[in-house]
Amino acid sequence: MERARITIFDTTLRDGEQSPGCSMNLEEKLRMARQLDRLGVDVIEAGFPIASEGDYEAVRAIAEEVRRPVVAALARTTREDIARAWQAVEAAARPRIHVFLATSDIHLHFKLKITREQCLRQAVEAVRFARTLCADVEFSTEDGTRTELEFLSAVAEATAAAGASTVNIPDTVGYTAPREMAKIVEAVAGRVRRSAPQAVISTHCHNDLGLAVANSIAAVEAGARQVECTINGIGERAGNASLEEFVMALRVRPDIMPFHVDIRSGELYPSSRLLSEITRVQVQPNKAIVGRNAFAHEAGIHQDGVIKNPLTYEIMTPESVGVPESKLVLGKHSGRHALGLRCAELGYGFERRDLDRIYKRFVALADQIKTVEDRHLVAIIREEFPAAAIPAIKTAAGAAMRAEA
Repeated sequence: MERARITIFDTTLRDGEQSPGCSMNLEEKLRMARQLDRLGVDVIEAGFPIASEGDYEAVRAIAEEVRRPVVAALARTTREDIARAWQAVEAAARPRIHVFLATSDIHLHFKLKITREQCLRQAVEAVRFARTLCADVEFSTEDGTRTELEFLSAVAEATAAAGASTVNIPDTVGYTAPREMAKIVEAVAGRVRRSAPQAVISTHCHNDLGLAVANSIAAVEAGARQVECTINGIGERAGNASLEEFVMALRVRPDIMPFHVDIRSGELYPSSRLLSEITRVQVQPNKAIVGRNAFAHEAGIHQDGVIKNPLTYEIMTPESVGVPESKLVLGKHSGRHALGLRCAELGYGFERRDLDRIYKRFVALADQIKTVEDRHLVAIIREEFPAAAIPAIKTAAGAAMRAEA
């Protein structure tokens, strides 16, 4: 089966940075941009140059240093914004100007106070001006999924005809559901093909209802060929479509999603960790793909299955996303099999009867402290079997315990 290629547009440094507490300085943005390059993203949206002098300098620095991916800068539909964006990215090997304008009636009436006709005219004029500066122009219909479909399609068609090589349909407030997203993308793509068959349809989904990745998948199934996303799903309010979740959904289920991306999935976890280090915003433990618990198992039945064959409870290997290994967490739900394995890893081998003695003490302790660490387990073993020889433990933790003894 032929697999359509999906362009990964990473907006961690622009929309992601707009998350409360996630702003980055120039050097931090450069560090993250280098990692995004290693990850293999196709487009790095480096910032919003008109927003501040610092953001302009950061975008310019990224454009000058990071040469493989497209480097994009965001701009409103004013000439000042567009010119500033171009000044920031003109040194890039592959520059892009990303112009946006709201198209929904609620935004036009309450925020911009302009008519649909004025909106259409501004959008087309902005794209035409951007094209005089840069060959690669993207246009985004802000709040596109709450825009009346006929008008949305008209704006998309007109901006593509004016020279936009990519037309983006943002679900700006995370309101859309997958079937609805598919219908929108199909309609817009049909209109755009009339005047600009080479234009790429893109989507940018927010996660207010927890549907950002599902909506992104629905969009590509309906014909979108670019997905805008962020590392760890950071972004305004509840965040954006998570890059790692979207990528691994395609990798794990190629049987039902005939698409491919040129992402080095082994760099997903390092990218997540670097972003957390820079922003000091930690990933929730149960976050898919990169969360602390994504490859951790505590339930005895699960641990027994994973010990026998990881495929029983893991649909991808931890190594495939850059996680060193799975973890068997010893808690009150753990079984004897996992406990025995951990004892063996620490250098202690026990017959079933002796393991039962340790297990009773272990469960009682786990009820009190939630997670039993190696030092707790060794203490139990020493108390239950004081005459037992301390083995030559190879692990660092074990070596430290042996030194104490």
